[in-house]
Amino acid sequence: MYLEHYGLKEPPFSITPDPRFVFLSERHRDALAHLLFGIGQGGGGGFVQLTGEVGTGKTTLCRLLLEQLPEKTHVALVLNPRLTPVELLETICEELHLDLAGKRGSVKALVDALNAYLLGAYAQGLRVVLIIDEAQNLSLEALEQVRLLTNLETDTQKLLQIILLGQPELRVMLARPDMRQLSQRITARFHLTPLSADETTAFLRHRYRIAGGQRLPFTPGAIKRIHAHSGGVPRLINVIAERALLGGYAHDNIQVDESTVNRAAAEALAPSQRGVSHQRLAILSAAAIAALALGALWWWTQPRSATANASTGRAGAGNNALIAKTPAKPGDQTGATAADKTPSEAKAEAGAELPAGANDPTATPHLDETAFAQRIAAAEVASLPAWRQLLSEWKLPTDEAAVATASRCIPPIAPGVYCLRGEASLEKLIQFGRPVLLHLRLGVRDPWVLLSGVDASKVRLSLDGTSFDTERAALERLWTGEYAAVWRGPEGLASSLSPRAGGVRGEWLRTRLGVTAAGGASIEDVRRFQSARGLLSDGVVGPETMLALSSGDEGPRLQPVLE
Repeated sequence: MYLEHYGLKEPPFSITPDPRFVFLSERHRDALAHLLFGIGQGGGGGFVQLTGEVGTGKTTLCRLLLEQLPEKTHVALVLNPRLTPVELLETICEELHLDLAGKRGSVKALVDALNAYLLGAYAQGLRVVLIIDEAQNLSLEALEQVRLLTNLETDTQKLLQIILLGQPELRVMLARPDMRQLSQRITARFHLTPLSADETTAFLRHRYRIAGGQRLPFTPGAIKRIHAHSGGVPRLINVIAERALLGGYAHDNIQVDESTVNRAAAEALAPSQRGVSHQRLAILSAAAIAALALGALWWWTQPRSATANASTGRAGAGNNALIAKTPAKPGDQTGATAADKTPSEAKAEAGAELPAGANDPTATPHLDETAFAQRIAAAEVASLPAWRQLLSEWKLPTDEAAVATASRCIPPIAPGVYCLRGEASLEKLIQFGRPVLLHLRLGVRDPWVLLSGVDASKVRLSLDGTSFDTERAALERLWTGEYAAVWRGPEGLASSLSPRAGGVRGEWLRTRLGVTAAGGASIEDVRRFQSARGLLSDGVVGPETMLALSSGDEGPRLQPVLE
């Protein structure tokens, strides 16, 4: 209907999957590389977990994965996991074309048949991969049965590689204490995030060009509104853009402006979907503002002497506990001031209010999601304190001039010291194995924090000189995806390094690639290294690859396990 109006050959923003229209952001490329890497290990690992909000491209990645599977790979794909454990086993066996005569309904018979098949595949050099889509719909009993399948193994490796695709609820399920056995077997986690504003523009241009369009009809303001309404979710971008093109056609406009996009979003999206990616952020912002307001109210209503005592207490406790009290109601003894309590009562109450581990001066406090948001809301916005701490980790000068130079992140920041600033997933940063700075955003607050440790469910952060632990999920909801890292290398490195470089730089590269043959490294050597580290395998030794190459050198380490 509108194709001729815009000079198109086909609809550019259809939500029907079409490989020709696939647009892969850096996050999507990283996720696909992780999935291919996990399968390439031949079952040597346990689970690979890929999560993302509805419409962020999980199914698209699954399709691409199936198209790029290594040779000699058999796949069992479960698309509807709302099954009992027995039904799930039967579905897996059916996907692998096993003969189930006389075996249906028996867990033992099904597992025995599957084990025999996997042993036969292993003997033939075949890889067997189980992919479960919408895995958040698995029952706990079915999840436990999936975990038990990883017990099928030889003396040297697992026989079945399992990939779980799901919405963020899957991460919540696997964080349960009774799921810790399964969680500990997850060897790689990756969370797809919505597209950035720049990626949204590239997404629109890519799809419009594939459909035969020459000049994108959306004005810059209209593109900003598409991103704002969709929250960067690809599926919603398509829905809004398609509707906006129809609106422009109906009004005989070649260009689509902001008002047209606003009308399209109002017509196409349910109220709960508008700004969907910002919903949680708004909740956290409101919680932080409310907490600060309560704290201010409490401070204002206290007698001057009590306020002075509270200030002294805050100075002793540091920034780890943000506790807001409300004035006591008449007859309510819980609101009594410290002066009204016995020493033992005050001590008991203080112990109950402080975060876990606060009574132990050597323990790192743990902040829940609300306390974490409060901490961000009270933080300094300037990035210099975080840079000073990162330089200190590397035992580099931390004077004002050195910190200012480092914060600009223009390499080299010192002789043989380089800086990289970019966007990545948490999984990729874990691969680098170094403390890094992360850029957070909560409302108008956008501080930088130092990531110094990470495990399956928690992260250790430092903000304004204070360290604390919080949940990975809480961090990822406030993290913009932007990071900054420091690394060491030979002097004179440029933005890229030729695999056949000579001198000190060439020797540095060959040593870290494990190349001993004469004649230097090859592009294939670089690609193998990149693939093993979950990087884009383009054979180019750029800053990100050089950072990964240096990860085994001396220097501060990202703590792999938090105590």
